[in-house]
Order: sequence, then C-alpha cells, then structure tokens
Amino acid sequence: MSTPTESVMPPRSNRPRTDAIPAMDPAVKSIQPGGGVVMAMELAWGRARRAYLRKFRPGYVSRMADRRQGERGNLTFDPVDSRDMKYYRNQGSYWWADADDPFLWRDALPFVRVGLAELLVLGGAALLISVVMALFWWPLFLPPFMLFILVVWFFRSPRRAVPSGTGTVVSPADGKLVEIVEIDDPVIGPAIRFGIFLSIFNVHANRVSLPGRVVSVRYRPGKFLNALRPESARENENLDIELESGDLDGRVIRIRQITGQFARRIVCWARVDDVFARGEMYGMIKLGSRTELVIPRDDALSIVAKIGEKILAGSTVMARYQSDVSIESDA
Repeated sequence: MSTPTESVMPPRSNRPRTDAIPAMDPAVKSIQPGGGVVMAMELAWGRARRAYLRKFRPGYVSRMADRRQGERGNLTFDPVDSRDMKYYRNQGSYWWADADDPFLWRDALPFVRVGLAELLVLGGAALLISVVMALFWWPLFLPPFMLFILVVWFFRSPRRAVPSGTGTVVSPADGKLVEIVEIDDPVIGPAIRFGIFLSIFNVHANRVSLPGRVVSVRYRPGKFLNALRPESARENENLDIELESGDLDGRVIRIRQITGQFARRIVCWARVDDVFARGEMYGMIKLGSRTELVIPRDDALSIVAKIGEKILAGSTVMARYQSDVSIESDA
C-alpha cells in the first residue's frame, strides 16, 4: 500500500480482498462508472494493444499470465498486464504484485495516473492546435496553449504531508470550504457535513479523511448542475464511499464525490474491504466539482476548519476527535 505522503494511486496488490462484497453497488462496474469519450478511446486502444502483444510478443504475454494473481471474476476480457486493469481495479479480478508490475513507475509521475489519458488526449490536442495556429499568426497560439497549461495544471498530483494523530480528520479534497452543517444522517446518526467546492484550478484528487475499512460504495447517476448550487449535492451524479474508522471505534464516515457543470467523470478505485490510511488517495473528479465529508457529531468532536477557507486534500485538518473524551453518539 502506498504511504499517505505519496501522491500516487495505491497499489491493488497490497490490499485485502474478499469474494463477498455485499455493499458494493452492482452499478459500479469500473472505477469510472459514468463512462466517457476518453475512457472509450483508452479501452479501444487496450483491445488493439492486447491483440498486438498476443501476436508479436507471446513470451511476454505468457510471463505476465504466470505472474498474475486472483481470478478473472466478471471481467469480460482476458487482461495481459496491469494496464488492462486500470479501469477495473475496484472489481474482484486479476492483479499483479508490485515486483511483477513493469508499469508501476507511472504511479510516481507528478500527475494523477487515472488522468494520464485525458492529459495526453486533451492536452496534446490543445498543444498541437497552438503550434498550428502559431504558423499562421503567432498571437493565435496563446488561447490553445493556455488551455494546454490548464489541462496539465488540472491533472497534477502534488505530494502532501499528512498530519498524524488519532482522531485527526483531514480534508478529502482541495478547494474552498463552503458549508459546515449539522444533519441527522440515516447511517451515521447525528453528524456534521462539510461541503467543498473545487474550481477547475484545484487539484481534483480525493483522499481519505480518516483511516478505515471501506464498508459501502454507492453510485447514483444524475444531473450536472453548477457545483456551487446547494441542490447539486442532491441532484447531480455522485458516488459515496463509507468507511469504518478505527479512530472512531468502528463508527462510519462518508465521503461523497459530486459532479459539477463541467466535471462529468467521477473516478473511484475503492471497493468494499479495502483499507485506507489517513490522507491516502482513492479517486478523483475530472474537471470541476464538489466533495462532501460527513462525520459523527458528538462531544469529542472539535471543528477546526472555517467556512471560506482554502483547504488541501490530505493536509488541511478539518476537525479532531479528542482522545480524552469518550466517543458516543448523541442518539
């Protein structure tokens, strides 16, 4: 498992697995359940790549088949290597140990790995257009070049220093804190909900706020309203993960990824029984969005963050549960 200070996708090979995943939403058949044009392009490229490898590099295909672990499960194709599992790492299927994964280096790039295809397709297209426009009249290169810079900036993945300390709640997203409200949650009970707005200039990787085990993953299709509108949290496409945290004696927290007006692709590679460290990356939302964090409300909780504050995923402390106060529900 990756350390919480790294800005890389956690390797699947070091995660606990189970054959029974009762709380995994059956609608979640990939890490990007909403699909997308770039995803379709990448999957098509994968089919072509597998055909090439099987025809011209059978030795490599055989070696990777010997090293893979797990079972095929519900996967509709036979993968050759870890690249084929990029969109299916939250499914019970094949996986490769870190030592057997020749593409693990991609996790160390300064960009979110699940955004590399968009970076190449969208960023590459913008850069190409800027070069062509410059051949006609050099000032014309500026708009597409700025778009290229924006795409590169959007998919960056800076390293984060994650605060330690039992009961420390860190932000699940970069952006502006726009909401702190008390709610009665049907699962958590008395709770505090934090709402974070992410502009297109923010890092869009999501991180786990408290260490814990994933007990539920739920996806809901929906609209694409502006993420600043309160109703977007209810009506937009969104995906929830719920975690039982040892810091809270097994009580549940929820992190919700919500699409925005322009952000229409939620990515989440967590699945039930995965165990995450505080500040560990588990997904992202592509191109502007909203993230919500819901945690239990009780006497042990001290809220640190303030509305209007600029916050960083995995680094900014949102709240703390005091160890000298018993954590008990108000209910």
